[in-house]
Amino acid sequence: MSAESTTIPKNVSRWSGGIVPMGSSYGKLMMWFFLLSDAFTFSTLLVTYGFIRIGSEKWANPEAVFKDVPFIHGVELPLVFVGIMTFILITSSVTMVLGVEAGHRMDRKAVEKYMLLTILGGAAFLGCQAWEWSHLIVGGTTIYGNPWGDLMFGQLFFIITGFHGFHVFSGLVILFIVYLMVKNKTLEKRGHYEMVEKVGLYWHFVDLVWVFVFTLFYLI
Repeated sequence: MSAESTTIPKNVSRWSGGIVPMGSSYGKLMMWFFLLSDAFTFSTLLVTYGFIRIGSEKWANPEAVFKDVPFIHGVELPLVFVGIMTFILITSSVTMVLGVEAGHRMDRKAVEKYMLLTILGGAAFLGCQAWEWSHLIVGGTTIYGNPWGDLMFGQLFFIITGFHGFHVFSGLVILFIVYLMVKNKTLEKRGHYEMVEKVGLYWHFVDLVWVFVFTLFYLI
């Protein structure tokens, strides 16, 4: 291929039309790069957790740690509450998908509705996590007190779930900003809802990471 055939005119950007690297817009491509780097960070934390757990002679039994449910006293319901948390977060991922799909149809009202539902779902998840943390720290069953096994279980639990919770909170902030952009017809005036799709990628990533956190900490 000659040099002339690959030369781009000076007044034409690679993303301005005709040439789209990797078939994606600049914004979505940068979001994928960010998610890839973030995936390495979470992978490092989870692999570290795995190695420490394998090397421990006495590890906490999740069913003995996560057995309480708000407003239900005197009854042990292992993993029920965290199951509810997981259902809420996965449901918010579904509403995010519906919001992106509505954006492709240029249906502003539907995008607004589904983004609001996603925000409510994420906020509910964070509220549940706040209760879980406060219960484990203050409620007389603190993991830091090491009542069930290796002290590293509690330390890694708060580090990893806290790091994930920070991502959920960050996602909620971004979702709310984009929601306001949708409500104020800012994206409609641009002629596309790609911003909704980009924040959707981030939200799906956060949900996917929770699947691994849920499996490692709560199930096995």
